[in-house]
Amino acid sequence: MNSVKALVLSGGKGTRLRPITHTGAKQLVPIANKPILFYVLENIISLGIKDIGIVIAPETGEIIKTTVGNGDRWGVNITYILQPEPAGLAHAVKMAEPFLKDAPFLMYLGDNLIGSGLSHFYQKFLEKKPDAQILLKAVSDPSRFGVARIDENGQVVGLIEKPKKPPSNLALIGVYLFSPKIHEAIAAIRPSWRGELEITDAIQRLIEWNCPILSEVIDTWWLDTGKKDDLLEANTIVLDEWIKRNVQGKVVDSIVSGRVILPASARVKNSQVRGPVVIGEHTIIENSYIGPFTSIGHKAKIINSTLEHCVLLDGVKVENIERLEDALIGRNSKVLKNNRLPKALKLMIGDDSVVEIP
Repeated sequence: MNSVKALVLSGGKGTRLRPITHTGAKQLVPIANKPILFYVLENIISLGIKDIGIVIAPETGEIIKTTVGNGDRWGVNITYILQPEPAGLAHAVKMAEPFLKDAPFLMYLGDNLIGSGLSHFYQKFLEKKPDAQILLKAVSDPSRFGVARIDENGQVVGLIEKPKKPPSNLALIGVYLFSPKIHEAIAAIRPSWRGELEITDAIQRLIEWNCPILSEVIDTWWLDTGKKDDLLEANTIVLDEWIKRNVQGKVVDSIVSGRVILPASARVKNSQVRGPVVIGEHTIIENSYIGPFTSIGHKAKIINSTLEHCVLLDGVKVENIERLEDALIGRNSKVLKNNRLPKALKLMIGDDSVVEIP
């Protein structure tokens, strides 16, 4: 078997995360101050895979290239593959065929987070050499996903995309392993009713050809970070499970308790911070309370305010806000309370924004 490559899908328009994604890629939105895509890459790299292709879209490709680079920081080789339009996962594989050639490969959706490594899943593929292997998770609402039917041996016997009447509760979670046979299957399918080449149709074609298709069901968490609430939940879980206390910044007349990351360039004055919390470089917190499950980006300012269960990106300023909760705030945004008369709500809101007033 040729050495395994990886293909990370990092295209799409991120419509469900607007307005954050009007100016950036959804895969670069930070969870605990680290881009989602970096968690994906680190999971792949931990398997020893060195050759990684990243499928990008015209709208967000340049920002992904600039942020991720050529792979030097991880000691791997990264190749960028342009997908001109979002025409489906199987179409992305088609675009990547010159990069993949005849190598088996791991395909990973770049906005998915899972709570476990992939070593067992990967080793099974190397040992059993199926033509496809899919990662599954039991979910409460399978009609939102691609759904698999499997037999008692874990062999996949059927797949269906977003079924009205799901044949099982096992959803495909966006991590796949393929032999080069998948290229033949993709060449044999036609676009679905959505106008896309579906990877589920390609795998179904392999099933019809009696190719061996294996599966594994994970029992840890899985999060598709495509919406605000999903992203906040992902931030909560990552802070809860993976953060360790590391307080190096200046703490003046303040209480910093629990698992808090405070870099040397950050400052907390006359405030209380209760972990798990991550605070970015050069961020200033004054006369404020930062509650659990909050991530604050770099060069932010929190003054005279209370925050809990929030994700704030770089350069955000929050001032004189009594309580901010369950909020996702984009780069360089300001949330301010103006005490001058006449009292009024003054807003500058971009497309697809949501404002909830108590």
